[in-house]
Amino acid sequence: MEKEEIAVKVTNVTKDIKKTKVLNNINLTVKKGQAYGIIGRNGSGKSMLFKAICGLINITDGEIVVFDKSIKNGNFPDKLGMIIEHPGFLPQYSALKNLQILASINNAIDDSKIKETIALVGLDPNNTLPIKKYSLGMKQRLGIAQALMEDPKLLVLDEPMNGLDSKGVEEIRKILLNLKSQSVTILLASHMQDDIDEICDHVYNMENGFLTEIK
Repeated sequence: MEKEEIAVKVTNVTKDIKKTKVLNNINLTVKKGQAYGIIGRNGSGKSMLFKAICGLINITDGEIVVFDKSIKNGNFPDKLGMIIEHPGFLPQYSALKNLQILASINNAIDDSKIKETIALVGLDPNNTLPIKKYSLGMKQRLGIAQALMEDPKLLVLDEPMNGLDSKGVEEIRKILLNLKSQSVTILLASHMQDDIDEICDHVYNMENGFLTEIK
């Protein structure tokens, strides 16, 4: 395999918390432009692995490389979009205001791009309703917009369909499939088998900190 084909390389990664191995010698090679699904029960280690790949936690041992960049000691992947756990927004502000604040960190996109992405996930970018009055599904859609708005090359999505109705699930699946067709690499954890079956090229099972390929 040519080096430039690899988006994420996880090598012999362990994570210990209070003498418990929550990640146990994980090895994973993620090819660019493909979707990888991880299934497993709550507490199996899926979210911890995603946090490690995103640079949100330090690993105990091993190495994680994302687009040829070593992820450690506060390094974060470039061109990353993520949803891990519940999206965090400022409850007193509107959807647009929240994404404007987040976009100001990198200053890479303008308001038209933000509004376009809010509309893409099925929300009204001109709605001034504060986030605290949003339903769970609306907050989840906004979290997906936040992950997508800066045109990431890598999407790391932990249960992105939480709180969505069947129509919303179908809409987000179509968005993800379209992004994959544009060579965006996707890491997806979902308890919904249909998400995994429709979107993912490769499927892994996580159990007690061990990762096993099943497809």
